[in-house]
Amino acid sequence: MTLLKCNPLKIVSKLSIVIRRSILLQKTYNLAFKLVGYLPVHEKLIVFESFLGKQYSDNPRAIYEYLVQSNADYKILWSFDKSNADKFEDKKIHTIKRLSLKWLLVMPRAKYWVTNSRLPLWIPKPKHTTYLQTWHGTPLKKLAIDINDIHMPGTDTKEYKQDFIKESNKWDYLISPNRYSTDIFRRAFAFNNEMIESGYPRNDFLINSNTAETIDLIKLKNNLPFDKKVILYAPTWRDNQFHERGKYKFDLQLDLEQLRNELGDNYIIVLRMHYLVAENMDLTPFEGFAYDFSYYEDIRELYLVSDILITDYSSVFFDYANLKRPIIFFVYDIEEYRDKLRGFYFDFEENAPGPLVRETDEVISCIKTIDIEGYRRSQEFDDFYEKFCSLEDGLASKRVVEEVFKV
Repeated sequence: MTLLKCNPLKIVSKLSIVIRRSILLQKTYNLAFKLVGYLPVHEKLIVFESFLGKQYSDNPRAIYEYLVQSNADYKILWSFDKSNADKFEDKKIHTIKRLSLKWLLVMPRAKYWVTNSRLPLWIPKPKHTTYLQTWHGTPLKKLAIDINDIHMPGTDTKEYKQDFIKESNKWDYLISPNRYSTDIFRRAFAFNNEMIESGYPRNDFLINSNTAETIDLIKLKNNLPFDKKVILYAPTWRDNQFHERGKYKFDLQLDLEQLRNELGDNYIIVLRMHYLVAENMDLTPFEGFAYDFSYYEDIRELYLVSDILITDYSSVFFDYANLKRPIIFFVYDIEEYRDKLRGFYFDFEENAPGPLVRETDEVISCIKTIDIEGYRRSQEFDDFYEKFCSLEDGLASKRVVEEVFKV
């Protein structure tokens, strides 16, 4: 009934006002950003940001932690999104609210920016600023210019690619985890500046902290049972399933009730959705078996406590492979994802470091086989590890910091 009473002309008018104000605000910020950039530079200031200010995590966190441990002579600020402020509390880090007036007065004068995703396109990079783009994954699915057709809301294929190139042209440094990624990043991002082929700093934690003591501490902190094994389910997002721009749907195809009935005596499952997925899952019926850790600050700890990873086309499996533990690929929509949405850079079915399955029954069968026979790494896994993980020696952060910050 409410919808019938709405005046379409008023709705369009209000929407138009919102859009105009948004564009005006961006232009105002852009101008202010340029003007502030003429003020004296903070030569020792680094501004960090992870996943649009939503997390204290990933490659930026690893680089930050190495700088702190090295007693580097820098002032460091973490840019955070106001709706995620609670994730930055009690971290003993200095923060600044993203897009605030204070942020506007600081960001253009910083000597360094470090982030793992694209900044808003309207932000101009001052000439004095060194922009380190860490990115956030080894690519399986096609990226940026390499994507044939864009299915994301609020943009089209041509605009998306043009915007990506405008942003990547601002990057002074880009981190690559391996030679395979270097070649793809150069082309897909149209990136011609300095590539640091170092391994991923975020994976230093997996190499240096993979101990029983650390795993027990993480389980204790998160009230996870010590007498059961942990399955981590970490799928990616689907470009064509969304609520609005930047907020994506996810239809959980994994049958949690069936998993609990078959595996609940020995396992729990931790769900970690992609940071762009906006769904809030109600796991109340599966209390004690299924846990929603989608908003957990850093997936690296979830990797360590997990005995098995279930994923799909997410780049998490490249990182998890460093632990040399079982990976199961739950790919119920592989034809659509491969042929219509993104496309892959290599023959995924042939080279995936674990079995590809489409039904929950098959997931359960794989896990039971591992329980009975133990986990035996295949030649395909060893080949995969050599190609994608060979640089991961726990020293990636060191290599990046020495290159960019000369510490």
